[in-house]
Amino acid sequence: MSTQVKTTSHYSPRPHRTSAWAWLRGAIANRRSRNNLRTLDSHMLNDVGLTETQAHKEAKRPVWDVPGHWMK
Repeated sequence: MSTQVKTTSHYSPRPHRTSAWAWLRGAIANRRSRNNLRTLDSHMLNDVGLTETQAHKEAKRPVWDVPGHWMK
């Protein structure tokens, strides 16, 4: 008696690539969000779990300095 073993192939698609326009729109949105951190008072920053120092440090980061999953 023969036993059949079911195998599955693990397909790994290519990493998602964004167009230049999509990247630019994301970068602009990222810059806008980071700049908005500068306008929040300490009470509002406390609500989102950031200190003023952390918010200013985040606001200074370049637009391309983001986690990879943000650009998907």
